[in-house]
Amino acid sequence: MLTDIEIARSIELKKIKSIARKTGIPVEKIMNYGKYIAKVPVDLIDAEKVKKNNLILVTAITPTKSGVGKTTVSIGLTLGLCKIGKRAIVALREPSLGPCFGMKGGAAGGGYAQLLPMENINLHFTGDFHAVTSAHNMITALLDNYLYQNRGTGERALKEIMWKRVLDVNDRSLRKVITGLGGYTNGIPAETGFDITPASEIMAILCLAETLDDLKHRIGEIMLGTDFQNYPFKVKDLGIEGAITVLLKDAILPNLVQTTENTAAFVHGGPFANIAHGCNSLVATKMALTYADYVVTEAGFGADLGAEKFFNIKCRKGGLLPRLTIIVATSQGLKMHGGAKEDMLHVPDCSALVNGFENLDRHLENLAQFGQKVVVAFNRYSFDTENEIDLVREHCVAKGVEFAVNNAFYEGSDGAVDLARLVVEVIEKTPAKPLNFSYEENDDIRTKINKISRRIYGADTVQFSDRAEKMMKLAANMGIEHFPVCIAKTQYSFSTDPKAFGAASGFKVKINDMVINNGAQFIVAIAGEIMRMPGLPKKPAAVNINIVNGYIEGLS
Repeated sequence: MLTDIEIARSIELKKIKSIARKTGIPVEKIMNYGKYIAKVPVDLIDAEKVKKNNLILVTAITPTKSGVGKTTVSIGLTLGLCKIGKRAIVALREPSLGPCFGMKGGAAGGGYAQLLPMENINLHFTGDFHAVTSAHNMITALLDNYLYQNRGTGERALKEIMWKRVLDVNDRSLRKVITGLGGYTNGIPAETGFDITPASEIMAILCLAETLDDLKHRIGEIMLGTDFQNYPFKVKDLGIEGAITVLLKDAILPNLVQTTENTAAFVHGGPFANIAHGCNSLVATKMALTYADYVVTEAGFGADLGAEKFFNIKCRKGGLLPRLTIIVATSQGLKMHGGAKEDMLHVPDCSALVNGFENLDRHLENLAQFGQKVVVAFNRYSFDTENEIDLVREHCVAKGVEFAVNNAFYEGSDGAVDLARLVVEVIEKTPAKPLNFSYEENDDIRTKINKISRRIYGADTVQFSDRAEKMMKLAANMGIEHFPVCIAKTQYSFSTDPKAFGAASGFKVKINDMVINNGAQFIVAIAGEIMRMPGLPKKPAAVNINIVNGYIEGLS
């Protein structure tokens, strides 16, 4: 079979105005980025259509290090829906350069279920990530300048700085750094560090803001630190929220691209689900719902991370109601959670596969808590056997859960028709019901974290560090305990131990720190040893990426 990038090059792309016109988007309104990419103004969103049309969430079992193919399933399902005559659009996150050059080598789908032009999407795209990086670091530079210029004056002094820098690379050496060395004119020496750009509060704000004015207001509310009276010091105290918004004026606009079968796709925003809220932008989702009867979107990593935050943060704050959730399972993922060794996951092993059902079942139970109707999509790989697939199907039937195989990687829309028909059938037969959130808005932060840790993760106890206690007290004093919580933890386990596979239970969750995202309007609770700046593996994907005779190789 051809590689992903060879398949992508074999597709004759349609000009983006043609894609917009076919979708019903006024072509005179779009902003072209070359022939095949455009930005779409947010004022085209129609609130009534958003409420009326069908939103489908794609999530997954706890993933392996290579993932489970949620993006491929999301694109494939959308292609399958279009194939059976439905108006469907996929709305996904933008890839981060860090994982693209680290673990993944790309994140725009795979095989015959890809987003195009995949090279652009996987690399600099429309510059949204660069805009977020620039906006974040501009705030840092202006804050440092404020501190430098006002030393020894009567200006408001700061006791603690909570704002770091960001960069869209995986670089463990930047987690903790010292700045301002080299003498008086180089600034004030300080211990700080870098997070990866998808962990930036600016990224979270971009993905939750609904208008330019909303974006500006949220940026102004970002808390940078506290003064000696323990009052929050915000971006608006520097008077720069307008300047930072200028850097993001185009980044807030959703990006329109196409799939391998020339159907419309929105790709916008990119927070990770293990350190942020893990969903594409609210405006991109609502734009897709404006122009399609069925919209497929994705939440990062397993359902304990991405889906939980999608429901409790994005849907709660954005007024969204998904009609159906797809949970993606693979034989490799099930076998890993059933005890198979990581280098043997491609080898048939029915015993390990069956043992891995406990992980799938825990996710199914969790999704039922939210009141969601669920379909299991088995994402097929070349080495999967019919016997293994039948075992998963039989297990789902026994559990009363709908099941379909996704083979869009190899067959495009033809490989997802069965899944698409099943999705339509389930939606048409199942009345829309309100979401059951994991916690009440008026619960305090401790209660919210306890409810998620116990009900979703299966924890026995939750312990809070002194630092976390201090931040909860600060949040209470700020009057923001009604904010949702966003727990940052490993994506490889229900617990905070990345090697505790299966359906871990009875463990302790340690909340080591908290970050008040006052502009994004949620509280990040950092659990276990999770890092907001990833490192690179021993053999990064970058070693396989090259340019030969003007063509990029190695992206997937």
